[in-house]
Amino acid sequence: MSETVTQPTPPDRANMHPIRLVVADDLKRSRLSVFFRLLLAYPQFWWVAIWGFAASFALVAQWFYLLFTGHPAHGLHRFLSRYQRQYAHALAYFHLLANPYPHFSGLAGDYPVDLEIDGPAPQARWKTLLRIILVIPAYVLAYIFQYLGLIVSVLMWIVAVIMGRVPRGLRDFSAYLLRYQLQTFAYLFLLTDRYPALSTPDPKGPVEVVPPPRPTLTGEYV
Repeated sequence: MSETVTQPTPPDRANMHPIRLVVADDLKRSRLSVFFRLLLAYPQFWWVAIWGFAASFALVAQWFYLLFTGHPAHGLHRFLSRYQRQYAHALAYFHLLANPYPHFSGLAGDYPVDLEIDGPAPQARWKTLLRIILVIPAYVLAYIFQYLGLIVSVLMWIVAVIMGRVPRGLRDFSAYLLRYQLQTFAYLFLLTDRYPALSTPDPKGPVEVVPPPRPTLTGEYV
């Protein structure tokens, strides 16, 4: 008599934060790319900086649109979402959260560490008006998390150069720090009016990343 295996139930996204980081990484690292990771990440950050210049104009336009309508413009939301996702992929690569080199597209499901962003939803006008003030506490904490993440990345770099892989505990902690930073940036960039969360999603997974025709990876939220 065969034993019935119960498959885990995927998380209910309806009750989760609109900005979610999914990690579907196997912990393996190329020693060569890890050793030169800082140099290899430069093109990514240059591209993010160029894209960010255009995103700053889109952000201003979205701010005025939200103030008048209470709902984000779909095209601007899509553009800012792709920018934020590309930034997430670049940071994930830099912090050794994944091994493959990111593309320059900012598409959903295009990297083992992916940023899920819900579609445009109504936002309170007063939160839009005061966003630059409301974000300050979260931004201060995100700033601290940024430097803490750099320390964790150095530890992972040492282990990865020696072992060819990174410890799951360090990887998950670094991903948690990055997730809070990305939620803060998304809040500042008007992708949601929900404040960044310190709590982790429950349940965490399974979550599918990288849609067909590419092989589907199964990860979890952090």
